[in-house]
Amino acid sequence: MLMEQLNYNLLFRWFVGLNMDEEVWDVTVFTKNRERLLKAEVARRFFQLVVEEAQALDLMSNEHFTVDGTLLEACASLKSFKQMDEAEEEKPKTGEDDPGNPSVDFHGEKRSNQTHQSTTDPEALLARKGAGKEAKLSYSGHVLMENRNGLVADVEVLPAHGTAEREAALEMVANLPGDQPVTLGGDKNYDTQEFVAQARELKATPHVAQNNKRRKSAIDGRTTRHAGYQISQQKRKRVEEIFGWVKTVGGMRKLRHRGLEVVGWMFTLAAAAYNLVRIRNLATAIPHGHV
Repeated sequence: MLMEQLNYNLLFRWFVGLNMDEEVWDVTVFTKNRERLLKAEVARRFFQLVVEEAQALDLMSNEHFTVDGTLLEACASLKSFKQMDEAEEEKPKTGEDDPGNPSVDFHGEKRSNQTHQSTTDPEALLARKGAGKEAKLSYSGHVLMENRNGLVADVEVLPAHGTAEREAALEMVANLPGDQPVTLGGDKNYDTQEFVAQARELKATPHVAQNNKRRKSAIDGRTTRHAGYQISQQKRKRVEEIFGWVKTVGGMRKLRHRGLEVVGWMFTLAAAAYNLVRIRNLATAIPHGHV
């Protein structure tokens, strides 16, 4: 991990033209220009240029893709998740602790996104990874991965509500250039009649995992009998490598920014950095003269 972080720092210095012994810019250089950079959609444009570079090197498939989403823990405490329509009330303190950051007892209180909102980051929503998991204030980050080399073809960040994964998937598929048919791998969360029908309207054949535990699967033998479906199911698992890198090396495991726009900006930039590292590794693995 230390070596990977070092390589990331070296890549950053190389990209911005800094030598190893040069001092990096003060953080205020970025913060003072954040609004201007956000309005210019610099991160999105940078990401697109990186994708175009990968396409020019013939490293990306334009036919076979995988979609998936992950929760990004917001830069906000559960203590900030308070009722919207009532004046702030002091919660009972438990124990002798810091008066500036007291312990709060929420036992017996029902809290939901319909009745409560974070005072620190109002756009963050309470969400959990699965049944029995701890609920946290989060955003929902999504990637569209091409299946040839596991590069990120598109990204989307949405509020962490129940249908975010499927909404983001359809949005990213709709943004694919051209009108050629594609395949779209995914996990069981995408196995719904509505999603499958909408994906097919976008000329995307859903190669999603079947969910037969709670309902009849929207994917039948007409899709699963093909060898391409099995390949998509194998390839789709590589998307976890993207999320793992973005959260560890990319620093997105615990967000340090607030608001959907800024979180989306940072997630897009992290995905672009991931692609740059992958392109470097893939390009060096190709024999000279074959790029």
